[in-house]
Amino acid sequence: MPIQERRERERAERERLIVDAARELAEAEGWDAVTTRRLAERIEYSQPVLYSHFKGKDAIMAAVALDGFAELAATLRAARAGAADANTALAEVAAAYTRFAETRPVLYETMFTSAVDLTFASPETPAPLRAGFAELREAVRPSAGDADLDTYTELFWASLHGLTTLTRGGRLPREAQERRLALLLDRFSRG
Repeated sequence: MPIQERRERERAERERLIVDAARELAEAEGWDAVTTRRLAERIEYSQPVLYSHFKGKDAIMAAVALDGFAELAATLRAARAGAADANTALAEVAAAYTRFAETRPVLYETMFTSAVDLTFASPETPAPLRAGFAELREAVRPSAGDADLDTYTELFWASLHGLTTLTRGGRLPREAQERRLALLLDRFSRG
């Protein structure tokens, strides 16, 4: 194997190690506990090595968020693909989205509420973000009718995210979440 290929592979492995360690630490103790010093100790590399991969903590958080978007897209894809019909697909996608937020709260916050430098809704939007949006778009497509599909999808996503975030934050009663989701799905389902 040429030296350059080996170096690139080792660099990618180090970067993966940094991102995984940051995510594990954030999930265990919160993002305030994630420092370059602690990460360097955890992965057994110096802080300058971390800075050779990422400009700082915000860049590491963005990398963790990108991983999260890839996971969310795969989760939504599996939910949609496993459904028997369009209405069931929409319900399964909504349920998968809310489960994702509930079971990965730190990751969900990193993806949607932390100040990470990721561009949404533009040609520069990273592929994992586009993939997640595409799954939502395919789930609502059958009920969009004459509406602009992207705008219709944004409305569904914003509603789903709002319900999820407000419920997780205790602003809406958790015991009414299923009823709220059923009402949302009724509004976005065919007939």
